[in-house]
Amino acid sequence: MNKTMPVNEKQYQIQKLLGKGKGGYSYLAQDGTNKYVLKQIHHEPCDYYQFGNKIEAEINDYKRLKKIGIKMPLMYDVDIKNERILKEYIEGDTIYDFVLKDKMKPVYLEQVRQMCTLLYAANTNIDYFPTNFIVRNEVLYYIDYECNDYMEEWNFENWGIKYWSKTPEFLKYIKSHSSVMQK
Repeated sequence: MNKTMPVNEKQYQIQKLLGKGKGGYSYLAQDGTNKYVLKQIHHEPCDYYQFGNKIEAEINDYKRLKKIGIKMPLMYDVDIKNERILKEYIEGDTIYDFVLKDKMKPVYLEQVRQMCTLLYAANTNIDYFPTNFIVRNEVLYYIDYECNDYMEEWNFENWGIKYWSKTPEFLKYIKSHSSVMQK
């Protein structure tokens, strides 16, 4: 991929697509010196989630999670006009990768549960799907900014945990997304 994308008039070289989520595409980007994640908001339909203003939601969710104290990438810049966000790049494997390769460690579950303690006290849930978590130097980071008011059915214990090991739900997801997930 040999493309540049501006964020508030500053150009970033796009290295590769990191992933696609409900709200946008995340790319590994460089400015010649540093690596970043450049998220381009998209407006593709999503059957199971309703959005308002996505760029405002990203900004508000980031502020909310930062105030709660969740380990996550810094938000460096927001280009409202082009609906782009420039974030800190945290290099590492996702929890999804760890589960897939049978390398999951109890310490990662302990760390997500520590996050839950902070989140639940603030009446907040995050998207606990394992592609949203990266481990760098044995420290777990939530790399998305999405959060919502707490609902028991969507907390880690009732929903997220189903994807943090090779459960039937995880294996079903792999099977239904195998062509998408191959690199």
